[in-house]
Amino acid sequence: MADGKLQESIATLKKAGVRITPQRHAVLDYLLNTMTHPTADDIYKALEEKFPNMSVATVYNNLRVLKEVGLVRELNYGDDSSRFDCNTSEHYHIICKKCEKIEDFNYPTLDEVEKLAAQVTGYDVTDHRMEVYGICKECQKAEKVAAN
Repeated sequence: MADGKLQESIATLKKAGVRITPQRHAVLDYLLNTMTHPTADDIYKALEEKFPNMSVATVYNNLRVLKEVGLVRELNYGDDSSRFDCNTSEHYHIICKKCEKIEDFNYPTLDEVEKLAAQVTGYDVTDHRMEVYGICKECQKAEKVAAN
């Protein structure tokens, strides 16, 4: 499935007049094949062996282009580093308070909440986001082991 999504994404880039460099292709491929919502630094570290001359700035520039074309979503959760998500469909995130892992979860979109917010406040509501926080299974296991 990721292969088909990669070809679709490359077609979108070409249609937008964006050159497909080996680095851009690698960043896109990495994002499509990970579910971890990586930071630019994570992507850089994952690709530095294959592209030793690539800089973190190159990763950021490619992420900016992918975001502008609509292939990537930038997620900001109050810490210093943005995370990036290739799943641009409407979905929500659950975040581990221990290890900061972010996972997708699907739930019907909260369109009614947007409509009500617009009605009550008079705002022209453009979007929303919902974050759920907790402790992931791996961190729960680690806590149990540490307690014993």
